[in-house]
Amino acid sequence: MQIKDLFTKKKYATVPSERPKRDIPEGLMNKCTRCGTIQYSKELEKNLKVCSSCGYHFRLSAWERIAMTLDEGQLTEYDTDLVSEDPLGFPGYASKLEQQLAKNPNLREAVVTGEGTIGGLPVVVAVMSFDFFSGSMGSVVGEKITRAVEAALEKRLPLIIFSTSGGARMQESILSLMQMAKTSAALSKLHEAGGLFISVFTDPTMGGVSASFASLGDYNLAEPGALVGFAGRIVIEQTIRQKLPDNFQTAEFNLQHGQLDMVVHRNDMKHMLTKLLDMHTAGEGLSNGG
Repeated sequence: MQIKDLFTKKKYATVPSERPKRDIPEGLMNKCTRCGTIQYSKELEKNLKVCSSCGYHFRLSAWERIAMTLDEGQLTEYDTDLVSEDPLGFPGYASKLEQQLAKNPNLREAVVTGEGTIGGLPVVVAVMSFDFFSGSMGSVVGEKITRAVEAALEKRLPLIIFSTSGGARMQESILSLMQMAKTSAALSKLHEAGGLFISVFTDPTMGGVSASFASLGDYNLAEPGALVGFAGRIVIEQTIRQKLPDNFQTAEFNLQHGQLDMVVHRNDMKHMLTKLLDMHTAGEGLSNGG
């Protein structure tokens, strides 16, 4: 036997299986982005999209959050006819809006507003969705939230806003930034009238949204691990030339430094909201006690 034969890999005949390979349906399994645990999608949904291994809260669409928060998932939606246009003629913006609408057939914008009940108590809600343009706030988002605030004021109902956003929508420039003042002014009127506003930060809530209406709640709540801040971590580190803590801008960090009132697990969120709403029920409407 020659030496080269010792290193020759043996080739074995393969008999093709009569059973065809099973195709695994897309979306059957989900991998946790934090711990890497693979879970059945149905089991994950039963747990309200919270990882059973590490407690990581997956991002939700607006309609997913509505389904698990409002009684029977029922919402009487406001302003379904409002959609973004291209007021400044920003290059490529119109086509991107079309792509977003095609990608998210159940969403017309980055926020869904309306009214329903939580724990049997009537409430006006605005629920943002990171799926649509990264939850960025443009003219329509600001207008829909402002109208929701005005509806809560007119109907003497409490207001709950679930925020998630990458910040202002740059394609609308100054028109987007104006929404910060607009929404804040509307909330000021609600506060002066004694209305109740509960703000819930979800992952992530950044930029102009965190710097305006999201931070003006009578109660500011957040889901565990939610990223909450204004500028990004890298920008801040480069500006101050210091290393920031590992948990910087997390919900827990903000709670520790007085920027939040509570960090509430998703499984407990509806119960907590019901408790707060019930506590502020007084007379004909709901009041913040002001």
